[in-house]
Amino acid sequence: MKAMVLNKPKSALVWTEMADRHPGPGQIRVKVLACGVCRTDLHVVDGELPNANSPIIPGHEIIGRIDELGAGVTDRTVGERVGIPWLGHTDGDCPYCRAGRENLCDHPLFTGYTRDGGYATAAIADASFAFPLGETGSDVSLAPLLCAGLIGWRSLSIAGEGKRLGLYGFGAAGHIVAQVARWQKREVYAFTRPGDTYTQAFAKSLGAVWAGGSDETPPQPLDAAIIYAPVGALVPLALKAVRKGARVVCAGIHMSDIPSFPYDILWEERQLVSVANLTRQDGVDFLGQIPKMGIKVKTTTYPLEKANEALADLRAGCFEGAAVLVP
Repeated sequence: MKAMVLNKPKSALVWTEMADRHPGPGQIRVKVLACGVCRTDLHVVDGELPNANSPIIPGHEIIGRIDELGAGVTDRTVGERVGIPWLGHTDGDCPYCRAGRENLCDHPLFTGYTRDGGYATAAIADASFAFPLGETGSDVSLAPLLCAGLIGWRSLSIAGEGKRLGLYGFGAAGHIVAQVARWQKREVYAFTRPGDTYTQAFAKSLGAVWAGGSDETPPQPLDAAIIYAPVGALVPLALKAVRKGARVVCAGIHMSDIPSFPYDILWEERQLVSVANLTRQDGVDFLGQIPKMGIKVKTTTYPLEKANEALADLRAGCFEGAAVLVP
């Protein structure tokens, strides 16, 4: 197999040929067809997340076809197309797992972070954490749904049912969630980097009723806001933009420090919460409704060996939507 390997944080990925791997008990091996490039991958590569395995193959938005089954796997078949997400394994026995909150498991494994991921021609995964996808939709368009879509879905659920929804950051997750929110009959208010009229126009093309810079005040108070950009300075801005009793959701795995802010923008029962990882039930709920939602994922593709270029373009905001590697 071939892979783009991060040998140590804050370094470039290295094109590497290695021996083929075989699945262990309860695992599957897939031939990777596409793998999305997520901002979390940037956090791994840049050393912003602690305790990453090193070396590591990044990538956790994997679409592949099973080509080998490990011992004991009876509910998957060779040739089946599956999606492999960020959450790759849980202990199943900690207090969080027993309470149905496996996203907070005490002893998890994360694809592309603490176990090898999908920037490769093949990947190993726990069969019970791989989502069957069927044959509808292209491999490239489905890949970003495995994290940008799933985390977006979870953050949207945690934001509540308010009609006026603000989205801070309009990249892979934002442009997917905007379409889900519109399907749910909500109004979307998109916040981008100040002066980024190009992305603002993109947001409006996907149904946003308003789009402006993150330093702007929306035309009316929001019922909820979700922050996808990893910028702590957006927190007080979002709190100022929402109404009394509203919720601001921080949806990233990493964020720069949140600056101090006056208590009065949090007062009146506004809430500030975070989203962590996902559960398998999130995947079942979200992926099962994809055909109804009519989501159109905007993608830019790169060959696998151009993963460093894809990461650099993501960091610089050089494309709309999501980047996807294709072996």
